[in-house]
Amino acid sequence: MLLPSICSQLTTAFVKPPQGSNVDVLSVLAAGFAFLMFILSIVMWPVYIAGIQILTAEIARGNRLSLVAMLNEAVRFWPRVAALCIFVYGVFFLLMVFGLAIAAMSLAGGSSVLLVLVAMALLILQVWMFGRFFVNVLFWQQFAVLENAGFIDSLRESRDLARSGRDLPWFQRPLWRGAFIASIWFAVVLAITLGAQWGTLQQYFNQLLTTQDPQALLQQMTEAQQASGFNISAFALGVVEKILQPLVGIAFVVVYLDSKLELPSHVEPIVRDW
Repeated sequence: MLLPSICSQLTTAFVKPPQGSNVDVLSVLAAGFAFLMFILSIVMWPVYIAGIQILTAEIARGNRLSLVAMLNEAVRFWPRVAALCIFVYGVFFLLMVFGLAIAAMSLAGGSSVLLVLVAMALLILQVWMFGRFFVNVLFWQQFAVLENAGFIDSLRESRDLARSGRDLPWFQRPLWRGAFIASIWFAVVLAITLGAQWGTLQQYFNQLLTTQDPQALLQQMTEAQQASGFNISAFALGVVEKILQPLVGIAFVVVYLDSKLELPSHVEPIVRDW
């Protein structure tokens, strides 16, 4: 996952698009290569998810690992994990679009009190739906791979695990532990994103305060982005984010295994035949 992302960023950074209407063959090839790296990242994402689950579970069991065997097992889960990725990420995307539509409706309504109240009610509904779905899919990856559960079973068992442990202290329940891990990761991603783009955001904010014409503002922002060149700090922070990303999956597997207290004796190791 790290290599395609780095190749895509470097290609986009060092090969600039041509000015005007001239067609630059090198730019076209670079754009095509970056697009292929993006598609490769998407295709390999389910393998990456399954591999993290298998690797962490086998280390927790104290088994020796074979990279080839692990990759073979991860590829075997590709169709199921890919389908679940499309569903889970698709629902999150639709919920975010719903929130943006509510914001657009509020801006279009002007000073209408009734419309503001309706928008607030819809926003509360959107937050409730987002939070409920987030809780239900906290552990779908672990059940889809480690328990070899089907599409529906993975979602159902993820919901049941997230809502279990009612007799435990709140900080020991799978729901709160998973939410804590996700919150830390979101904070890290936000800090990395703001740190990488802080100078650009300040420039955009100053232009927003000094420019009244929206079209001129958009043109100034585009020109500033083209003139900024390769942002080495943003690239380095992006690489750091990709390196730290597996820790999130590992942490969720640890929470899942710990919530089981101990692995059932009838469950065989995921990776076989080293």
